[in-house]
Amino acid sequence: MLPTSANQEMASLRKTKSASFISLFTSGGTLICCALPAALVGLGAGAVMSSLVSNMPQLVWFSEHKLGVFIFAGVMLVLSGYLQWQARSLPCPADAELAAVCIRTRKTSLRVYIASVIIFLIGGFFAFIAPLIF
Repeated sequence: MLPTSANQEMASLRKTKSASFISLFTSGGTLICCALPAALVGLGAGAVMSSLVSNMPQLVWFSEHKLGVFIFAGVMLVLSGYLQWQARSLPCPADAELAAVCIRTRKTSLRVYIASVIIFLIGGFFAFIAPLIF
């Protein structure tokens, strides 16, 4: 059985990891709304995009509401970043096995967060900057 403080630390790390995964999925929505259509059309696969939209009309919703999708994804990324920042200084348990799990969870959470930010930036480029350039 873990001591109470170790339980609280692990719960905080789980919350941080969960927030990172949620931010990954919300920033993935930015790719669906903007980067995927631009990439398919840019590669000359407009028919594939047309087929996707006819089979999954929900994709159009993302494009129609891209500002809201980006705002929500940005808020989730800020929340996840805040939780990452808080968790960076939490001590890991003294038990070697739990300390290894703690360190692995922190590293995984940080990698997922960085991937989420990169996806968000790619989606933001295709949604807001690329149309102005091209």
